[in-house]
Amino acid sequence: MLPALLPALMLSAAPRAMAETVVIVNKANPATRMFSEQASQFFLGKSTMFTPVDQAEGSAIRNEFYQKVADKDAAQVKALWSKLVFTGKATPPKELKGNADVKKAVADDPKAIGYIDKSAVDDTVKVILSLP
Repeated sequence: MLPALLPALMLSAAPRAMAETVVIVNKANPATRMFSEQASQFFLGKSTMFTPVDQAEGSAIRNEFYQKVADKDAAQVKALWSKLVFTGKATPPKELKGNADVKKAVADDPKAIGYIDKSAVDDTVKVILSLP
């Protein structure tokens, strides 16, 4: 039975695996480019220059994002944030349920930074990093 399910499982994972994630900021933000290491600083509480907006916990795009920019899995990111919150050193990024919500939050806040699927980009936000 498992061999019969394998093609279906592979197909369900394929769209996310081939998707490109991009880091976005508000159009008014003066930033034009960013490196992965810089992006990770904002999403891991090491810098407050930008206000990070996160995708929903457990989502494929979130897991992929943290793996690519910080080389951390979901459990490592959660542990890091638990420590920062417990010690009062930082507040975790606001979690939103999908690309459209993240894009709107970034478009509405000049200090916001988020990540979405490249296919969701429009002229309301500016791409400063691509994560193929």
